[in-house]
Amino acid sequence: MVGLVKRGLGACLGAALLCLAAGVQAQAEGKPIRLGMIDGLSGPFANAGDAVVRNLRLSIERINASGGVKLPDGQHPLELVTFDSKGNVDESLIQFRSLVDKRIPFVLQGNSSAVAGALVAAINRHNQRQPDARVLFLNYSAVDPTLTNENCSFWHFRFDASSDMRMQALTEAIRGEHGVRKVYLIDQDYSFGHQVARSAREMLAAKRPDIQIVGDEFHPIGKIKDFAPYIAKIKASGADAVITGNWGNDLTLMVKAAREGGLYARFYTFYGNGLGAPAAMGDAGVGRVLAVAEWHPNVGGAASDAFYQSFRARYPDPRDDYVHLRMQMMVEMLARAIEQAGSTDAVAVAYALENMRFTNGFHDATVRADDHQVLQPLYVSAMARQGGAVRFDNEGSGYGFRTVKKLKTAQTTLPTTCRMERPAAR
Repeated sequence: MVGLVKRGLGACLGAALLCLAAGVQAQAEGKPIRLGMIDGLSGPFANAGDAVVRNLRLSIERINASGGVKLPDGQHPLELVTFDSKGNVDESLIQFRSLVDKRIPFVLQGNSSAVAGALVAAINRHNQRQPDARVLFLNYSAVDPTLTNENCSFWHFRFDASSDMRMQALTEAIRGEHGVRKVYLIDQDYSFGHQVARSAREMLAAKRPDIQIVGDEFHPIGKIKDFAPYIAKIKASGADAVITGNWGNDLTLMVKAAREGGLYARFYTFYGNGLGAPAAMGDAGVGRVLAVAEWHPNVGGAASDAFYQSFRARYPDPRDDYVHLRMQMMVEMLARAIEQAGSTDAVAVAYALENMRFTNGFHDATVRADDHQVLQPLYVSAMARQGGAVRFDNEGSGYGFRTVKKLKTAQTTLPTTCRMERPAAR
């Protein structure tokens, strides 16, 4: 492992409590390399956008504290510039125009696959029309599989697992849970939610044909304030498990309604380990709420613990406790790719990212060149009271998550149908 990942995480990880708390200043004095984040910072999913900002800022601070990004003309700090999309496609495209007008070379986005799809199309057009001002799209959370299959783009890289990869992990956990007989699917009514439901049906049919799907429902995204009627229908169906890709307040409000409505089914979720969900469920969620992610704080090991503790030192307020390894990994890998390319040119940086490997002592990931999908292990974890193996709780709730199944990279890797058009390397 060489370059910025070693310098950033390796040098600063163990000493993060000291180097960040002491306010170590970047030594880089060159013009900042700007990263433009387009995401919802107001509206119903503002809490998810704020969580992203915290994760990105911490990674940028680590890199800048170790000297920034080395280019032929010297060291350059990274700088995060945020653009509020208000969580909708039209506003995201308006903000994208503002971003390119400011000559920012890198677009960061993730909270909405619908937005990501629109951005990919806009970036494809922009880069074709303005080859001297191309931009690169780094996706940290938009998990619609089409983004790395039929709608793949040379200008797009995804650092999160696709929804199919996440469902692969969840259904592997369900495969051995013989108490699960009836499953209710409930998701947000847009492209991502429909992909989650489709893959759940297909994978359950292949792995557990004995399971009965007793409900398959979609609800408006970001508009439901009271999920009690939905919970009543789930209870009436006799479901002993719920599978959902809901995120943000749509998940928090749903699990809160489940607790208040006395629904004791298992919740197999993509994002049930933060943004208020554990506290909303309380004791009713212990052993019943499961989540899937590339990492969680109770994975174990000195390097993992140091990584998590450095985040908590930087953001001590329990309300800010929502850590995404993939977002910090993304910034580390981008910085190293810029160094390898010797510039911020989108074509050169993209080719440097292809086949790049990230290792940090507790996680190992690789960028697949065929479709620009990051391949990595995934953990399925279950909610538990803090104590014993659950050393760290979530958001000061007294509840954390413990690993129930780890899937190696080979188990989460799925084929791609991507047929990518590639520009000539510079």
